[in-house]
Order: sequence, then C-alpha cells, then structure tokens
Amino acid sequence: MTLALLFSPQGSQAVGMGRELADVSPAARSCYEEADRLLEWPVSATCWDGPEERLNDTRQTQPCLFTTSLAALAALREAAARGGMVLPVLRAAGHSVGEYAALVAAGVLSFADGLRLVALRGRLMADAGVDGGMAAVMGLDRQRIAAIVGKAGDDLVVANDNAPGQVVISGARDAIAAAEPRLLAAGARRVIPLRVSGPFHSRLMAPVGEALARAFPAAEWRPADPAVVSNVTAQPVVAGDEIRALLARQVSSPVEWVASVRRMVADGVDTFIECGSGAALAGMVRRIAPEARSLTVTDPATLAATLAELRERVPESTGSEAHA
Repeated sequence: MTLALLFSPQGSQAVGMGRELADVSPAARSCYEEADRLLEWPVSATCWDGPEERLNDTRQTQPCLFTTSLAALAALREAAARGGMVLPVLRAAGHSVGEYAALVAAGVLSFADGLRLVALRGRLMADAGVDGGMAAVMGLDRQRIAAIVGKAGDDLVVANDNAPGQVVISGARDAIAAAEPRLLAAGARRVIPLRVSGPFHSRLMAPVGEALARAFPAAEWRPADPAVVSNVTAQPVVAGDEIRALLARQVSSPVEWVASVRRMVADGVDTFIECGSGAALAGMVRRIAPEARSLTVTDPATLAATLAELRERVPESTGSEAHA
C-alpha cells in the first residue's frame, strides 16, 4: 500500500469540527492550542462553537480549516506511532487552502509559518474588494464548460476541476448569470451559486497572490518530503523555491484536482487519506479513481476505522512518514 495525504478545502467547514479528536488526542489538541496562541484569537472556540457566520467568514474559515486538518493528521500520526505503525506516504496534496496544510505535512513550512500565511491569505481574499463569485456546474464535462465560459473572455473561467461532472466556474457575477442558461442548454444538470466572497481562483485574484508572495520571504521554506502535488500544475514538487512560485499563482489559477489525483495514482498511490473536516476530497477521489481506496480522519470513529484498515495492509517498517 502506498499513501497520499489529502487536506480539506474551504466549504467543508462545520461548527464542531475537530472537537472530538481534540478530546481524545493530545497531539490534536496541541494544534488548536498553538493556533490560539499564535493568532491571538480563539481558533479552537471558533471551530468548536462557531457561531456559523463567524466560521464562514473566510478570515476565520481558512485558519480554522488549516488547524483542523493538521490536528487530524497529528491524531493519525500519534495513533499510528502508538501502534508501532509507519505510514508509507508517497505524496501530499490539498485543495486550495488545503495546499498550505499539505506543505506543513510535508515539512516545507512550520505550523507557525503556515498558519500565519493562511491567516494573511484569508484577510487578503476577504479584503480584495473584487465583485465576483463562483458557481458549481454539475453534470457537464470540463471541455464543454470551458468552451461556454470562454465566450465571456477574461470575465469567467474554470476555477476548480473537482471531479468528472463537477466543475466550478469563477468570475464576474453578471458573466456567471449570463452563462447559466447556456450551460443548462448544453446538458448541465444544475448550476449552483457558491457562498463565497469573491471570484477565487480567477485572474481577478492576481493581486492577492502578489501580496502573498511579498510575505513569503519571512517564512522558512524547506524541501518537501514527501513531494507535494501542486494545485496549479498537478505535478509533484519538492524544491522550496518552486513551491513558493507556484503558491503565489495558486489563488488566481484553476485547481487542477482531477489531474492531481490521476498523477498520484500514476505515481503509485493506491490509498488516499483525507485529514480535516468532512469527506469532500474522498468523495472526489472515488469519482476520479474508483480503483483507489479513500479513507478519512475527521473524528475518533473515522480515525479508528482508518487505523484498522491500515493495520491490515501496512508493513511494520516500510515507507517514509510525512512530517507534522
């Protein structure tokens, strides 16, 4: 068995996320305690108690998801080590903001540096002041969607290629509205507006990427171990300088999730473990690569189920282990 660690995207947040893991795992709880201390606002209480409107504000959503994802990973590593198990991790990947958690998991960034960058990303995205939005297009392939939205010029783009028949578009709100009847006429089952504050992963977010890049030198960047699969290129990346350059482009580029999963499978990954809140990525993997196994760590029950499956299939001392 060869593993890839996956980290949850924005939209998977829910009040209460991570609380049960923190109750049973000292390693998970320490992630929340460190986040509270570093950001000087109650990340843990926002995750566990909300209110929902605060958790859904991207200024809070992004640090909360980052912390919850790494708390889930910490709980997994803690439990695996207690059982004498070495996790054979070949790749790490995260969807959108989840890519920052993947970089910490792979040892590229420290938890503190990653959290500070994610908090800045959330503030910059919230304050971008760009009038736009996003919508999920269900039941239509990417090529046909791209052909339709391409008629809007730079005002509308494919933003997330999540899974076959599940593509997100992003851009000016009037361009999304104008494209909807054309998408439905072409065979889309539904076009669902997303509750987001801007046209993320479109060229309109380029200034956010530029501002983030100016903050990158304050962090320490190390080579990735294991390699991290980039949202921008769907290719595994190891060198810190290359990771930084791609990360600056990420917020204004499409998330190439379908291609990322297919590349990981081609590289030998046969089991994916989503760490974080919910199982959005695990569901996408099942649609992209049904031959692969998809596991999750979101609470004590899913942690126990994942460990049980790993015990049956992981040799005691093979592979390399992701950093936390």
